[in-house]
Amino acid sequence: MGNRLSKIYTRTGDDGSTGLGDGSRVGKDSPRVNAYGTVDELNSAIGMLLATDGVTAEVREVLTQVQHDLFDLGGELCIPGMAMVEDSDITRLETILDGLNEPLPPLKEFILPGGGMAAACGHMARTVCRRAEREVIALARVEDIRSQPQRYLNRLSDLLFVISRVLARASGHGEVLWQHERRRKPQPAE
Repeated sequence: MGNRLSKIYTRTGDDGSTGLGDGSRVGKDSPRVNAYGTVDELNSAIGMLLATDGVTAEVREVLTQVQHDLFDLGGELCIPGMAMVEDSDITRLETILDGLNEPLPPLKEFILPGGGMAAACGHMARTVCRRAEREVIALARVEDIRSQPQRYLNRLSDLLFVISRVLARASGHGEVLWQHERRRKPQPAE
């Protein structure tokens, strides 16, 4: 690959528009730009997670592949009509998810984001992933897009939840359980 970005600024977006991968221009606030922009933000959140101490070698390998997948997914969203995310990518996430989840104890309570820095970053990435999924759904309401990006993000948010559980346990901090009984029973309004 040659030098694709000889200049970082072009001034072409100063009017509030941006170029898509097919050369067309849309508003920077369009549903398509919101979708692939949030996928980019998710990729950055995963990068932050990978930069923390406490990420196991297995999780590092999984998340590095996910970052590549997200770059492909963003490309698919940036280029109308492009297909880059495959059903096999979703199946791979499911297989990894099942393998990481199997040794964990069953959930009996909700888990609060926390459990050490790596786990907390995993929870942050999970919430950004859920937002990316919502942005892709919003895009699908106004434009034709394939179902694979939405399905991939849905599985990925589940995987990030399980990874956060794994990292909380590996760090020794443990999972932070929601203490729903800490409050009195709500009383009816008078």
